[in-house]
Amino acid sequence: MDTKKRFQSEALQVVYEKIIGDDPRRQADFEQEVVNVEAAQLIYDMRTKAGLSQRELAKRVGTTASAICRLEAADYEGHTLAMVRRIAAALNRRLELRAVPIKTPAKPRTAVKAQR
Repeated sequence: MDTKKRFQSEALQVVYEKIIGDDPRRQADFEQEVVNVEAAQLIYDMRTKAGLSQRELAKRVGTTASAICRLEAADYEGHTLAMVRRIAAALNRRLELRAVPIKTPAKPRTAVKAQR
């Protein structure tokens, strides 16, 4: 098993290494699903903190309750930045976006020979 640590849970780490491993396509798919889950959770958290039902939020955003329900589903793949911004604005929030470095396995260190 690779020595890089991704999860706090050892069990999740083992499952990730077994299913995803070093396959770039699977890693990209996994990362996309993480984004989908985070977007859904963000929308749900903003709505519930505002004390609104899905129907009430939909009315403020100008969409349907079923659309809000889909957006809050972790397996939904249609999140758009424009819609998340509309929801944030309807809840008097500002959306912040950030990009973080991709963690890559550390390269093995080579011994440096002293020059004489």
